[in-house]
Amino acid sequence: MTRIIAGRAGGIRLDVPSSGTRPTSERVRESLFGALEPTGLLDGTAVLDLYAGSGALGLEAISRGAARCDLVERAAPAARIAERNARRVAEAAGAAARVHTSGVQAFLRSARGPYDLVFIDPPYDLGADTLQADLHALAPLLAPDALVVVERATRSGAPDWAAAGLAAFRDRAYGDTTVWWGEPRQADQAEADVQSR
Repeated sequence: MTRIIAGRAGGIRLDVPSSGTRPTSERVRESLFGALEPTGLLDGTAVLDLYAGSGALGLEAISRGAARCDLVERAAPAARIAERNARRVAEAAGAAARVHTSGVQAFLRSARGPYDLVFIDPPYDLGADTLQADLHALAPLLAPDALVVVERATRSGAPDWAAAGLAAFRDRAYGDTTVWWGEPRQADQAEADVQSR
């Protein structure tokens, strides 16, 4: 069973698509949000959940204090399930959650930021080039102190943060899964990178 772990909507059960998605385990979510809470990025902030599936990551953020969340899911059956979950959690949390039935690139081309916290939890077979294109399109939509959290197979390796104008922040492995954190590069860091080339 997948559920919201904590916060205003804690304990609410989430429906999960029967196929085509890979929900983040409760253990990983618990660890991830335990690390996120001290950052302040769950307090009244804007969240984006790409490759949302059931919406568990974005909706956990809503439950724990985020003001709004956009959930992006291309597969219509999964998006309908995310919509049901979003209605339940948003009502309990007193926040706004909107599901977009769209591909990630199409959404990012028309999205308006800034986003404070972004989850990217793509299917494990998503190619590195596609993830790189997603990060590149996402970078201009980020708040200056935003965090981007990418969950992928450990064997996939770390995202190329620098190529997207971002910087690695931290990572943690959970068996076959690793969660990588990135953040916008500060102006002085980006200038130093340019001068070193």
